[in-house]
Amino acid sequence: MDMEEEKPYQISLLPVSEENGLELSKGFRRIEILEEVKKQLWLAGPLISVSFLQYCLQVISIMFVGHLGELALSGASMATSFASVTGLSLLMGMASALDSLCGKAYGAKQYNMLGVQMQRAMLVLLLVGIPVAFILANTENILLGFGQDPDISREAGIYARFMIPMVFAYALLQCLVRFLQTQNIVFPMMIISGATTMLHFPVCWVLVFKSGLGNKGAAMANSLSYWINVLLLALYVKFSPSCKETWTGFSNEAFHNVRNFLRLAIPSAFMVW
Repeated sequence: MDMEEEKPYQISLLPVSEENGLELSKGFRRIEILEEVKKQLWLAGPLISVSFLQYCLQVISIMFVGHLGELALSGASMATSFASVTGLSLLMGMASALDSLCGKAYGAKQYNMLGVQMQRAMLVLLLVGIPVAFILANTENILLGFGQDPDISREAGIYARFMIPMVFAYALLQCLVRFLQTQNIVFPMMIISGATTMLHFPVCWVLVFKSGLGNKGAAMANSLSYWINVLLLALYVKFSPSCKETWTGFSNEAFHNVRNFLRLAIPSAFMVW
């Protein structure tokens, strides 16, 4: 029986047509776009949660005040809106300058500069918080000057005065969030913000109802919860291995080049404000 000789396999290299090449390039682009979308959602989701949870602290306080009566609720709502417009949005806008400064340092692999930039921003924002605190201390007179109801203005003034400690915590918190965000450390922020929000419920309940402080207690709970959030994030930055290259301790370098920070911070504040 004759055996046919096995012929070696031959691979023919056919030229790829221009249409096939375009289809392949489109396929690769789709894959790249999908991967980029996944990365963006992976980062954006926790960041949205962080902002939402931090905002919930003020909403929860107002919810507890709502059980004290219409006047207390009106005063707390007006004080919260007044504080957001006159101070908190200003601080948030100035802190957004760190998005550019920290991003530039991180991209250049000057990791220690992230900590320096954050310290510099904290110093400036704490100083800005002083006139903001002065404005909140005079909330009642300012509202009366704009023709608001005297009773509501008085309640808003009381609530705003007890919110003053929150202003400085808010300034530090914004800097810490930008510092960690630049390094894509978003899930620890979300967990800490969630824990702070859950803790805020019993804190409000105790200070509003059990202590008899009423709307003052709600404002105090606001300040306390924001400071707890700052403390937890600061402890994470100090002890987490993820920040060992970007946080190397306090530095005198933070007192230099403040003008460069202000060149970005002031326009950023006006864009948000």
